[in-house]
Amino acid sequence: MKTPQLLDRWGNPVRRQTLTAEVAAPTVTGVRSPLSGYPADGLNPLRLATILRDADAGDPLRYLELAETIEERDPHYVGVLGTRRRSVSQIGVTVEPASDAQEDEDRAAMVRTWLKRDELADELFHILDCIGKGFSFTEIVWDTSSGQWMPDRLKRRDPRWFRFARHDLETPLLLDPNGQARPLDAFRFIHATIQAKSGLALRGGLARVAAWGWMFKAFTQRDWAVFTQTYGQPLRVGKWGPGASEADKETLFRAVANIAGDCAAIIPETMTIDFVETKSVGATADLYRQRADWLDQQISKAVLGQTATTDAIAGGHAVGREHRSVQEDIERADARALAAILNRDLVRPWMQLEFGPLPAYPRIVIARPEKEDLTALAQALGTLVPLGLRVGQAEVRSRFGLAEPGPEDAVLEPRAAPVPATATPPEGAEAEPSGRGSPIERQSGAIKGGFRSGRPVTALNAEGAPGAVFEGGEAEAILAARLELEAGPQVGRMIARIEAMLEAATSLQELQAMLLAGFPDLDAAGLAEVLALAMTAGTLGGRAAVAEEAAGEAAGA
Repeated sequence: MKTPQLLDRWGNPVRRQTLTAEVAAPTVTGVRSPLSGYPADGLNPLRLATILRDADAGDPLRYLELAETIEERDPHYVGVLGTRRRSVSQIGVTVEPASDAQEDEDRAAMVRTWLKRDELADELFHILDCIGKGFSFTEIVWDTSSGQWMPDRLKRRDPRWFRFARHDLETPLLLDPNGQARPLDAFRFIHATIQAKSGLALRGGLARVAAWGWMFKAFTQRDWAVFTQTYGQPLRVGKWGPGASEADKETLFRAVANIAGDCAAIIPETMTIDFVETKSVGATADLYRQRADWLDQQISKAVLGQTATTDAIAGGHAVGREHRSVQEDIERADARALAAILNRDLVRPWMQLEFGPLPAYPRIVIARPEKEDLTALAQALGTLVPLGLRVGQAEVRSRFGLAEPGPEDAVLEPRAAPVPATATPPEGAEAEPSGRGSPIERQSGAIKGGFRSGRPVTALNAEGAPGAVFEGGEAEAILAARLELEAGPQVGRMIARIEAMLEAATSLQELQAMLLAGFPDLDAAGLAEVLALAMTAGTLGGRAAVAEEAAGEAAGA
């Protein structure tokens, strides 16, 4: 069977026999030298504009050297840019198969196995150099020693060794050792572009924005240093007396000049030195600091989209959280763009070299796991499951990160609620009114009966067993027993659920989440109704007893 001819995304044919050797390594005598120039020395607005215009015209050499120098000399820029690159390079990488077919699962497993490398985070960090410069190139060195095509190394290549075709300024070219630009070898390079704005990659890097900010901040820092050197110590004024010679004057001047660094001098007795302090030094120095800080904040906005996580600004915790969400949006966009680049320039060529053209390919996914609101989920389950919604236990356990309990594991279970029982009077006592009249009338009748007969009232205790709680006719005891009887089941169910939560919770925060989930909309209407009935019954019973007692006294009189 004839091996199909493979082409890269620019239409260049793949030469399999050359893929296992490096083609873009640095050279000692050629143009691909690791040594760099320093166009930032003596940089001014006119020179910076010229450097950027040359890059726009297709000669990015000095622009790329300037971008490298800024990262080396500006702590703030290298800090925020490194934060953006590292936040993506350390995110977990997963692989999705092209389909559920076994062969697609096997191909995805190949990619997963290769990704389990300690060098991966550093390689991704170098690929993300495109965020600052606008583009980056990484050479893939292939290995076939095992009989299969496998990426052996991902080597960062200096972007100064590449150019773009003059006709579109988009098609990348490689400089050969003689300095001639030629097309990239097919299936050889990861060409990454994550641009700050739409347009040409040469004009899409953050270094273009950082260059202006860094230059103006360098001016500010230079003036600040001169100001500090000049006004950090008081002004020295030397005075000579009448008849001083030129030699005396030179002696006095040397003393005044040397006192700045040596803080000591010797002068004739007839001469004096006065120290004049500048009153507004502090206010003037603050202007330099404010300008430098303001320029740093602009760089933070350009790189991270916000300033709260990098610069000391007012606003409080709420502003910090809002700004952090902006940074997370940029992180997600970078991660998706990086995954797309790897799928296009690494996974697809790899699969084609090994298996030939395929209808679909495994996909690398770079993304943080989405944070799920487990409290809201527990609350929804507590509401919907009693209404009949069927939910698989395995899915719920996976969402909460809980393992399937083993046969020997102790399992948490809710306590059974107390079983309500009807209070029954002892043999020979009057039957309690039931089935007729309102609950208030029945309760009032029970209390009045207690006043009249002094019969004991039987109710459920905390363990669900009946027990006499009154004997002697006190109305308070009768009312308490009845209240326990009516409200016991509802309170018991609540207590049982809370006790189960106390046993399951490992911290106060977890118990709080359980209580909020278990009682999202606590309905105390039933308990309130029972309490209202009890209070009403107590009032009516007391009035009835007083009325009967008064009637009896009147009849006796």
